[in-house]
Amino acid sequence: MDNWDEIRTAYQVARLGTVSGAAEVLGVHHATVIRHIDALEKRLGTRLFQRHARGYTPTEAGRDLLAVAQTAEEQFVQLGSRIKGQGETVQGEFVITAISGVSGLLVPVLTEFQHRHPAVIVRFLTDMRLYRLDYGEAHVAVRAGAAPEEPDNVVQPLIRMGTGLYAAKSYAEEHGLPETEADFPRHRFIAPENEASRAPFYRWLRDQVPPEAISFRTNEPASMEAALYGGAGIGFFAAYRAEGDPRLVPVMAPRPEWESPLWIVTHVDLHRTRKVQAFVSLLKEAAKTWPQCGTLPE
Repeated sequence: MDNWDEIRTAYQVARLGTVSGAAEVLGVHHATVIRHIDALEKRLGTRLFQRHARGYTPTEAGRDLLAVAQTAEEQFVQLGSRIKGQGETVQGEFVITAISGVSGLLVPVLTEFQHRHPAVIVRFLTDMRLYRLDYGEAHVAVRAGAAPEEPDNVVQPLIRMGTGLYAAKSYAEEHGLPETEADFPRHRFIAPENEASRAPFYRWLRDQVPPEAISFRTNEPASMEAALYGGAGIGFFAAYRAEGDPRLVPVMAPRPEWESPLWIVTHVDLHRTRKVQAFVSLLKEAAKTWPQCGTLPE
């Protein structure tokens, strides 16, 4: 295996399924792609692709090669991200990933960060999956729950986010509100479709509420929020957002056991870069002013 160009070509053909697509990504002529594939198959003594009218489909050997080449490609991307992040100027792309429920807290910080450093291009990503900091997918991650334990990450405490139980005024007017947990079976609740949710308040809810009382379930945070405001049932909501919202009434005040710890996570190779340090410092200062949020011990 002494020709990376051929392996990289095969990887792109396997990924895209066509010679023309691989040629466009690699910036070469399609004849070069075909020549690389033919040479690599001859060197390995096996077919890597099945040719057909719609393009190229990897054989079993091709899929094995794809897995190895993809890892190598990701490592190169990771290296590039590390090198880019080592500059002494705060500019260029800055990628931060977080759970969707903290957008209201983070967006003002990102706006101020960009105001202080106009050459920065912000990419704020919220997703159910965890972005791979070791592959350079993000500069900073804000994560909830137990402290992350990946060995190459630097983990710093941010806040404990308070969460309470709320209902829309329209729900309270139609159904009233429970006075104690004993009243829960007579009410309607909103919860995630995923019963394995690790959020401490949802574990508490599953212990206190019979399954039939959880009448609105969804896997999308935005849908849970819309259901709460729409009066579909009683649900948990971030206390900092519910505070002063005239559309909501409190059912149960935030409890310490419902708090969700938030962590700042960076990769060890990018942690000391000026861009990451500038944002993390700004984020920590801003967090001191956030309402309904407790501090985590250092």
